[in-house]
Amino acid sequence: MSYSPSQTAPFEAQTQWLFVAVLGVLIVASVIGGLLKWRVAHGQPHGVIDNLNSRIKAWWVMVLLVSLSFAFGKTGVILLFLFMSFAALREYVTLTYTRTADHLVLALMFYVALPLQYYLIWIEWYGLYSIFIPVHVFLIMPILASFGGDTNRFLERTAKMQWGLMICVFCLSHLPALLTLDIPGYEGRNLLLIAYLIMVVQGSDVLQYVWGKLIGKRKVAPTLSPSKTVGGLVGGIASATALGSALYWCTPFNPWQAALVSLGICLMGFLGGLVMSAIKRDRGVKDWGAMIEGHGGMLDRLDSVVFAAPMFFHVVRYWWTP
Repeated sequence: MSYSPSQTAPFEAQTQWLFVAVLGVLIVASVIGGLLKWRVAHGQPHGVIDNLNSRIKAWWVMVLLVSLSFAFGKTGVILLFLFMSFAALREYVTLTYTRTADHLVLALMFYVALPLQYYLIWIEWYGLYSIFIPVHVFLIMPILASFGGDTNRFLERTAKMQWGLMICVFCLSHLPALLTLDIPGYEGRNLLLIAYLIMVVQGSDVLQYVWGKLIGKRKVAPTLSPSKTVGGLVGGIASATALGSALYWCTPFNPWQAALVSLGICLMGFLGGLVMSAIKRDRGVKDWGAMIEGHGGMLDRLDSVVFAAPMFFHVVRYWWTP
């Protein structure tokens, strides 16, 4: 995929504006976190403030990694999400019940299905990467598992591994797959769609947390996620939808289209968070891992993104491509 200078100029200008905006938000958040530590906690350990500052530091690292991947274009982005899928799948499998007979299936997941899915996106073979995992790999997995001859909880083991591959690889791979969309009048700027999706989904998570702390009282789903409140949900999604609409200039959408798309992204992100929380409750853990300070594991940070990404990809593909 190569672009002429006239095509890349709008991308470069809009990327610079996005980078400046994100940098500004992180600087303001860092200053507020520092002031809270100084004036409220008086430099002493404080659970909420220390957690907030850890999250801000982690955001600096994540923004740096995404920015570096953007600097290397399509190759950098695909490699970044391939690594994220690998880390997320590893966390998932660590908490999943498997037996010796499943080793062949696990090898297929990590060393064949995962890299091949991203290779298919690299060569932009939509007809295959859109069905490769949910059709072909899903059929092969129970076949390989049956070779092991272990029928103990066979259906449960197979279904859990299929689900892990679905959310950690197939769903997440729809972010770099946005680079394969041919959108008239938007050539050379598809990277901005990835940045847009991440900013709206993650912004919704942060704003739901903030609104929940400010006005949240009634729990949405206390048995699944005790921290999610009705006030946080309504305030967070409304604010993130407004954010998505305000960022329409870096997308092929007009403001009201951006608002509708953002609303869909936020709702799918929220529901995805609930599903992933239910899985964690089922496994008896609070976090998927401890890879990202202040955030838990890779899947804790991606739980809403993996559900929003396929919906966003197909909405854009259906309505904005020929």
